Amino acid sequence: MSTKILKGIPVSKNIKLSLKERINKLLDVKVVPTLAAVLVGDDAASRIYVNSKHKTFIKNNCNSIVHQLEKSISQAELISFINLLNSDNNIHGILIQLPLPEHLNEEIILNSINSNKDVDGFHPINMGKLLIGSPDFVPCTPQGCLEILKYYNISVQSKHIVIIGRSNIVGKPLMALLSQKFEVGNATVTICHTGTDDISYYTKQADIIIVAIGKALFLTSDMIKKNVDIIDVGINRIESNSEKGYKIVGDVDYDDVIDKASSITPVPGGVGPMTITMLLNNTIIAAERSII
Repeated sequence: MSTKILKGIPVSKNIKLSLKERINKLLDVKVVPTLAAVLVGDDAASRIYVNSKHKTFIKNNCNSIVHQLEKSISQAELISFINLLNSDNNIHGILIQLPLPEHLNEEIILNSINSNKDVDGFHPINMGKLLIGSPDFVPCTPQGCLEILKYYNISVQSKHIVIIGRSNIVGKPLMALLSQKFEVGNATVTICHTGTDDISYYTKQADIIIVAIGKALFLTSDMIKKNVDIIDVGINRIESNSEKGYKIVGDVDYDDVIDKASSITPVPGGVGPMTITMLLNNTIIAAERSII
């Protein structure tokens, strides 16, 4: 069987092309969609992620301002800084790069962002609106997963979808999106996690599996049925004999399932490119709403 590889870059390019006209309309009225990215400390991986987001925005005629703050910043100081961004009418989206240093309460910090500028979609107001079926901002990675399914014509209507992982960032939003009567939705959704006794019992029944647990090579061929569609959200670094001494793999054992699955996203190059693209999309939405 020939397994279809669901690459994210063609999907990302297609969406960016569709966003071009909307960006130009905003520029015509002197509104430049602008993201403020806040990086606390100097974590190397976080810096790479922020720089990648910055480059994407600039390349697409939008603006990105990166604020790098000291790791030792107090919670009160960080919230005060976020409030300055909240009150700046030239800032349309605010992103707090995670993870934060241990002395900072992630929930309190994220909740301090104005929900109208919460382009990550993590604020309780935006999560609540998503749950009741009237979303303002959909979290970027879950929306990216749906865009991949849509682009490659993988129907989710009435399918059994198993999500492995219940994080607020991926698993829970995906559950809300796929179970509702959205364009890409109306599926039967099972969510598995550390409290699930036998995950393979559920994955063997799934028409579509989405894995987002941060555990390298977790899903193997003996856990799936033939012709299942797989979305691998994971990104993990494991040791290898390469020059770098490591390689990047997903939560799915790609080589093990490749001849059994109907389709699968690669890692890297699958869901990853979509996350930044959806961040761009959400910032454009915020900019459009700012002039209504």
